[in-house]
Amino acid sequence: MIRKSALAATLLLPSFSFAATVLSTPPELNNKSYVLMDYETGQILAAKNENEKLAPASMTKMMTSYIIEQKLLKGELTEDEKVRMNESAWCRGSSTESCMYVPLNGTATALEMLRGIIIQSGNDASKAMAEHIAGNEGTFAYMMNEEAKRMGMTNTHFINSTGMPADGHYSTAKDMATLAQHIIHDSSKYYPIYSEKEFAFNGIKQGNRNALLYTDPSVDGLKTGHTEEAGYCITTSSKRGPMRLISVVFGTPTVQERATQTRSLLAWGFANFETVKVQPANQVLAKAKVYFGKENEVQIGLAENFNVTMPKGKADAIKTQLVVQPKLTAPLQKGQVVGKYVASLDGKVISEKPLIALQAVEEAGFFARLIDHIKQFFANLF
Repeated sequence: MIRKSALAATLLLPSFSFAATVLSTPPELNNKSYVLMDYETGQILAAKNENEKLAPASMTKMMTSYIIEQKLLKGELTEDEKVRMNESAWCRGSSTESCMYVPLNGTATALEMLRGIIIQSGNDASKAMAEHIAGNEGTFAYMMNEEAKRMGMTNTHFINSTGMPADGHYSTAKDMATLAQHIIHDSSKYYPIYSEKEFAFNGIKQGNRNALLYTDPSVDGLKTGHTEEAGYCITTSSKRGPMRLISVVFGTPTVQERATQTRSLLAWGFANFETVKVQPANQVLAKAKVYFGKENEVQIGLAENFNVTMPKGKADAIKTQLVVQPKLTAPLQKGQVVGKYVASLDGKVISEKPLIALQAVEEAGFFARLIDHIKQFFANLF
């Protein structure tokens, strides 16, 4: 059974690396950078140079497709909306670019363009949608960077919508995994497109470049990339049973290696880790003292279920702790963050969730607040 410690009124605890609890050694891979992340908890299970800024190549298009998906979901675009292929976006059939092959001054629907970006990795479709949404690709890149900041992609900067080489265009394995999390969660309506194996437009059928879609039924996305600068890259998601893992590989030497290395990472992750339910949401975990309120206590709990990913067989060793902000004062809003619920393993913090007030506490009247001030004054003397 998962053990719980007593309520602690302290400052919030720092996080530590999860690597210390790994039961076996991750595979050694010939690449520039990689990360293996649990989708649900966001925990990093294995990594190499995960914060190194590298050229992401066409994995860039994950942000392009995410913005399109969110515009569709919000009604700011419609699936059958016609998008024109201007000369600035038109693909002339260069061997250095992947294309959807929409004719010059021709049109495709927004949904067709989205498929062209995700499945065919069309640079022309990416640029056409960027111009359609933002007027020009530079403004669209600004939108991409704003979304990256919102997601917490702290080591990413986009110059264009395609991932074609450009000074100052970079991302990291960890940031790409974060982006994949958001696509899977926020764009669930359109996420099945990432597992489609082929798409035909203008009489030209092209297959998805993600080789794992053809060999591993648990893989359902996301995006490959390749340039001379970047090498061969891939962001992959795989769901086996209740557990979903995201792997990102930057800079493998060959197209075969990026698939082989991804298979190795996923196999290692699923063999060594499991996700365990620690605490459900909306249950009273404790009552905390409140000053200057009509009530002198507040019930605290979690807004979300608290699940933790850990090495298999370690569930009984998890310890949890309530870490509440000191001297809570009214008024408190229902849902207001008042601390953290911390899970640790082998003396290391592996995951945290915000603790919230499960009900509102209104501010007390003047004399009741005065009494609390006097109590605090004398308490501070000792």
